[in-house]
Amino acid sequence: MNLKETIALFQYWNRLRDGRPAPKRTEVEPADIKTLLADTFILEKDTRGEAVFRLAGTRLCAIYGRELKGFSFPSLWREKDQRLVGRLAHGVFRQNSVLLLGYEGFSARGRSNRFEMLALPLDGGSHHPRCLGLIAAAEKPFWLGAEPIVDALINTIRVIDPDREPVYLANRPAISVPSLAPTELEPPETLSEYGRIRRIRHLVVLEGGREK
Repeated sequence: MNLKETIALFQYWNRLRDGRPAPKRTEVEPADIKTLLADTFILEKDTRGEAVFRLAGTRLCAIYGRELKGFSFPSLWREKDQRLVGRLAHGVFRQNSVLLLGYEGFSARGRSNRFEMLALPLDGGSHHPRCLGLIAAAEKPFWLGAEPIVDALINTIRVIDPDREPVYLANRPAISVPSLAPTELEPPETLSEYGRIRRIRHLVVLEGGREK
């Protein structure tokens, strides 16, 4: 985690859970994270099992130019990557994993900014899984909030199993996602085109080979 906002939320969540796989959703006190609320969100599963926004902070809604409540979480990413994001969100719900994404967000005018997204499991009972998360901008350019983010390109993925991950998380690098197109062309369309993807414990493995 590189941004102070994601680090602060993770530390708060980690204190709440106190060694458990996840804290109860009723233990989260908005007053305790009031400086982060504008960037936070809560996800739930709809009747189809898809992750949707139950709540979203004001700054987060401004960044995307709409009220996010009720919207699909994977819909923030490119269509061909939505299935992958959905599976990652499912891991947070069902496996109590911690998800950290680094991505580039693009406005309709082609401007871009880097973001870090953190998703943390909450214990809402077997029938009401929840997820507490935050999206933080690496920089605050003048146009952010005025020009909605309409596209996103995933740069790094990190999936952490709190029950198995070693203590020294800071020494473990995120998985970089190489560009799929030359720099003079448009950004790559989808992470899924990079190759087969599979999960081993807390790692996301992108299968491929080096050309000779």
